[in-house]
Amino acid sequence: MKERRIIKLMLVVMVALSACYYDSEEDLYPANECNTTNMSFTTHIAPIFERNCYSCHSTAANTGNITLEGHGNVMKHVTSGKLLGAIRHEAGFQPMPQGSAKLISCDISKIEQWIVQGSLNN
Repeated sequence: MKERRIIKLMLVVMVALSACYYDSEEDLYPANECNTTNMSFTTHIAPIFERNCYSCHSTAANTGNITLEGHGNVMKHVTSGKLLGAIRHEAGFQPMPQGSAKLISCDISKIEQWIVQGSLNN
């Protein structure tokens, strides 16, 4: 009888602990297609900024006198090196997005590759 209680208790504990387990999709499926070839500012990069940055760095908000809306505005921060330093959360840079989690690695890779590919306004 005592053994059954112990087994039931262990089963309940195992179920409870497994319910608390959390993984992000990116951690579970790292090979989840992150295509970084032929990056386009309009198609790939601007939407990343729109989703993650425009609340503070749009033309209207202009927080910190930084605007990431439009290719010309983004290029100011690309050429200075501040954009990559901030989104990679590198030492010596203000980590962005401020007060939020780091961008997903696929989005950072897309931005990096867009820069490597010439930062074209396409």
